[in-house]
Amino acid sequence: MPTSVEILAQLKSLGNPENVAGMARFGINPESAFGIKVTTLRKLAKDIGRDHQFALDLWDSGFHEARMLATIIDDPKQVTEKQMESWIKDLNSWDLTDGLAGNLLDKTPVAYEKAIEWSHRQPEFEKRLGFALMAWLPVHDKQAPDVKFEIFFPQLEAESDDDRIYVKKAISWALRNIGKRNLALNAAVIPIAENIAARGSKAANWIASDVLRELRSEKTQSRLIAKAAK
Repeated sequence: MPTSVEILAQLKSLGNPENVAGMARFGINPESAFGIKVTTLRKLAKDIGRDHQFALDLWDSGFHEARMLATIIDDPKQVTEKQMESWIKDLNSWDLTDGLAGNLLDKTPVAYEKAIEWSHRQPEFEKRLGFALMAWLPVHDKQAPDVKFEIFFPQLEAESDDDRIYVKKAISWALRNIGKRNLALNAAVIPIAENIAARGSKAANWIASDVLRELRSEKTQSRLIAKAAK
């Protein structure tokens, strides 16, 4: 297996300045970035395998893609809350925030607890991490009962006046993913979105419109009906 030093050298060799510029256009922080696609990182991750210490070393390098790779290869069973709190302070880009949530932290035993805890935070990416977990869990935790997602509703509604782009987009994302899980949750999320619309703020109106448009769409309803019939 290659060492972390060798992987970092490989990442640097794969760098593409044009991709870095493209990242910036999509709102991804280009600081310390090489411009490597996530598909390439996932191929590297297969060669490395799960390795907790390797992940810690890569994260500590400070490079954007090295940290994304760390979220893919780390072992969720070995992740500590101390590590979570250390890594969350380093977040400076929405893609790394979402990658950390969906590649790693949603598989830890404290994922649901942390989703709510972090969604109360004030820093934008810390708060987004909480809502990103709420968005990934209904997709990845296939056996979870509906009530585990319904617990998120009060906080999703309470924070819906936050007009910061990476917060309101994550709230919408979470509500839409929960509402697309099954018919029962779809029927439960729609009134929440209507409550959010009634708040009247610019952010709340944006979130509610985004959620209701997708959850009420013929495409979503048809898919959920077909899923329920299986």
